[in-house]
Amino acid sequence: MRPSALIPVLCCTAALILSFLCLFAGHKKSFMENYHLMTLNTSLLGETLLDENRTSSNSILNLLNEIPNGISESINDEIGEITARLGIQDWYSAHMLNYCQGQYTPAEVANATISQSSIHKSVTNCSATQAMYKFNPTQIIQDALNKSTGVDVTLSDLQWPDKIETGIKALNALMAAMFVLYIIAICLIFVALLAAIAAILLSGRLSACINFLIASLAFLAIGLASALVTAVVVKAASLINQYKNDVGLEAKYGGKFLALTWATTGLMLVVLVAWVVEVCVGRRHKKTATYAKHG
Repeated sequence: MRPSALIPVLCCTAALILSFLCLFAGHKKSFMENYHLMTLNTSLLGETLLDENRTSSNSILNLLNEIPNGISESINDEIGEITARLGIQDWYSAHMLNYCQGQYTPAEVANATISQSSIHKSVTNCSATQAMYKFNPTQIIQDALNKSTGVDVTLSDLQWPDKIETGIKALNALMAAMFVLYIIAICLIFVALLAAIAAILLSGRLSACINFLIASLAFLAIGLASALVTAVVVKAASLINQYKNDVGLEAKYGGKFLALTWATTGLMLVVLVAWVVEVCVGRRHKKTATYAKHG
C-alpha cells in the first residue's frame, strides 16, 4: 500500500476537471463566458469616424466629415448606438471551441450613474461548437453591416486597420496547435490519474518511476499548452490595442482563462514533485534494507 499516492490522485482529479473546463469554457451560451481566450470590445467601433482630415469614397461619410467639430463630438458620443443599429454587437469573444457575441448591459461605458463594476456581458448567441475553428471577427462584423444597412458602409470606412488582421491571424494560426495540446494533456492527465490510483495498491519503486514518467509527460503537455495560449493571446491583444484610439476597438485577453490553465499546470507540477519524492524515498529505503542485510 502507498497512502501517499492519494496526493497525486487528488491533484490529477482536480487537474483533469480544470483542463476540461479550459477546453469547454464558453462552448454554449452563458457557460463560463468570462473564461474567454480574448474579447474584442466593439461597442465604440467607429467613434473616430468623423475625422475632418479623412476622405472617403462613401458619399455619406464625406457628408458627415463636413459637420462642424462641436456637433461631430456629440455624434461620436452616440456612436455606440449607431453601431448597434448597424447590427454590430458590443463584443465578440473567442473560446477554444467557438466564439460568442453580445451586448454590454446596462451600458457600453461607465458614466455618472453607472460604474464600471456594474457593467457586465449579456450573451446574444454563440457559434456552433467546432474543433480547431477559425475566429474571424472581421468577416463577422462585415456580414453584420451587409445585412443591416442599406448603404455601402465597409470596415474600411470605419477606419479598420489592415494590421489588426495580423493579431487575429496569429491567434487563428495557433488555435489548432493549442487545441491538440489540450487534448493530449487531458489524455495524459487521465492516464496519470489511473496510474496514481493503481500506485495506491502498490509499493514498489518501479510503479513510482512509471508514474513519474507519465506525470512528466502530462506536465509537459499542459505546460506547453498554457505557455502557448498565454503568448498568443497577450501578443494578439497588444497588437490590436495599438490601434485602439484610431478605430475604437479594444482587445482584452482572458485573465480568468489563463488563471485556469496555469492552475492546471501547477497541479500537475505538484503531482510531478510528489512522484520525485516517492522515487527518492524508495531508493533510500532500498539502500537502508541492503545495509541492514549485510551489516
